[in-house]
Amino acid sequence: MDINMEEMKERFKEEGYKLTTQRRAILDAIIENHEKHLNPEEVYDIVKVKYPEIGIATVYRTLQLLEKLNIIYRVNFDDGYNRYELNYDSDSHHHHHLICLKCGKVMEVKLDLLENLENEIEIENNFRIVDHNVKFFGYCADCQ
Repeated sequence: MDINMEEMKERFKEEGYKLTTQRRAILDAIIENHEKHLNPEEVYDIVKVKYPEIGIATVYRTLQLLEKLNIIYRVNFDDGYNRYELNYDSDSHHHHHLICLKCGKVMEVKLDLLENLENEIEIENNFRIVDHNVKFFGYCADCQ
């Protein structure tokens, strides 16, 4: 995962925040585990190994700040948790997900074929769509 930390620091600075050691540790945990769609407790478990003094409240506040700064976004897979993903491109749609009903594995789908459908919906309803979220539920190869 290639994230420009100088760019991140600048984004924090522009919004009047500092990229503190604790915030950096939380961001690093998300970057290093970007394929796992971590929930706050999982982020906390990763970060507290290196920074045992960090509190769960700090993790929650930092996740909220990272979301506000459009660095991450919150996703919900109907499993009772908010999970977080890096926002690779704030100008594009988020990708879709495949969710295994047996083991809970989440896989990303990069293919987005809904652009034409969005255009039709916008025209038909005089509505400007800025994003959509699609989740497919089923069984992964290991659980079939």
